[in-house]
Amino acid sequence: MDFLADECCDRGLVERLRQSGHDVVYVFESRRGAADDDILAMAFDQRRILITEDKDFGEQTIPFQVLPLLFFVCPDSCDLYSKSSTE
Repeated sequence: MDFLADECCDRGLVERLRQSGHDVVYVFESRRGAADDDILAMAFDQRRILITEDKDFGEQTIPFQVLPLLFFVCPDSCDLYSKSSTE
């Protein structure tokens, strides 16, 4: 799958997705400081699933005719994943 990880996402999550064979563009690495509208447009244009911890992205998807898929990550879920994957 192709993902666009917002810069607020945990780097460990991005690395785990990449290690699992997913194509992940990480805003922190490529477009740090980009406006939310630009990130949404990039996800839409590149047909990527947007991963974010930023809950106000849902309000910004309304202008798009075809809504990009948003995947919200709870920061605590990264810790749980790390613990379960190392046991």
